[in-house]
Amino acid sequence: MAPIKPHWVQPSHPDRLHLIVNEAEFTSKSISKIALPPFALFAKLEFPPCTPADKPTYATVQCGRDKHLDLNSDLLYINHSCEPSLIFDTGNMNVIAGPKGIQIGEELTFFYPSTEWTMAQPFDCLCAKPTCRGRISGARDMTDAQLSGAWLNGHIRDLLEEQRGCSTSSSSSSSPSIPTTTTATTSSSIPSATNANASSSSLNGSSNSSNSSATYTIPEKNSSEKNSGYNKTGELDQIAQSLRDALTHAEKVVEAARNALMSYVGAVNDAATAAANNGAANKKEEEEEESPEGARRRGPTSRELSGEMGGDTMEVLA
Repeated sequence: MAPIKPHWVQPSHPDRLHLIVNEAEFTSKSISKIALPPFALFAKLEFPPCTPADKPTYATVQCGRDKHLDLNSDLLYINHSCEPSLIFDTGNMNVIAGPKGIQIGEELTFFYPSTEWTMAQPFDCLCAKPTCRGRISGARDMTDAQLSGAWLNGHIRDLLEEQRGCSTSSSSSSSPSIPTTTTATTSSSIPSATNANASSSSLNGSSNSSNSSATYTIPEKNSSEKNSGYNKTGELDQIAQSLRDALTHAEKVVEAARNALMSYVGAVNDAATAAANNGAANKKEEEEEESPEGARRRGPTSRELSGEMGGDTMEVLA
C-alpha cells in the first residue's frame, strides 16, 4: 500500500513535533520539540481533525473493539517502537508521554500493538531496542512474553482476556491438569502493577464483563531469572514507579501553585487595603481643603473668648 499523501495543513502540531520526511517509503519520522515528564499530555485526539474510519488501514488507529479512526494530522508519522516515548490512550483520546517522559530532540514513537489487535500491514520491527519484539502484526499474534510489561489499551486487554480464556478453556477440556496462571490486574485507562493476583476466570474460560479491569497473562520465568532477582511483575513495576513519580511531581506542582496563589491573593488584598486607606486619607484632606474656613476651626478663637462675637460688644453710634 502506497504511503498516504497529506491532505491536511502542515505542520499540524508546529509547537509539538518536527516532521522529517524521507524519500524512501515508510522512513519518515517525528521529533519532539518539547520536553515532558512521564504521562504528561502531548496531544489530544480530537474530532476534527480525527474522523471515524470505514475500515482499518496501515494509517488508522484502533480505538475500540471494532472502531478505528484516521488521524488526519502529522501524528500519522509517529513510528512504532518496542520501547516507545509516547502512549496512545484511545480510551481517553489522549496522546501522553511514556514512563520515561520525553526530551527535546527525541524521536516520537508508540507501541503499535497497544492499540492494534490485528494490523493491515505487518512489518519487522527495526527499533533495535533490547526488548524488540521482532515481527509486529498486532496484539492478537503476540505471546504473553512479548506483551509483558507493555502498556495496552482497554480494548486490547479485553480481547486478550477473551483469547486467553478461550485457549485455556479448550486446553483444559483435553487435559486433566490445569497449570496455574498468574495475571496482573490493570485499570481501564492507566496501567497499574501494584496488584498482582491469581485469576481463575481465565482458566475456566469465563470472564466477568461487568468488571472494568482486564487481565493478561504474565509468563513464568525460569529459575535463573528468579535467582537473579527478577519478579513476575518486575517490568510492570517500572511503569507503576514512573506513575508514582509522576504523581509526586504533580503534587509538588499543585502545592507550589497553591502557595503562589495564596501569596498573590495576600499581596493583592494588602495592596487593596493600603489603597483604600490612602484613598480615605486623601478624601479627608480634600474635604478639609474644600470646606469653609469656619467649618475647619476647632475650638474658640481669642476674639470669641474676649466676647467680641459672643454678644457683649456694643456698637457705639456717633
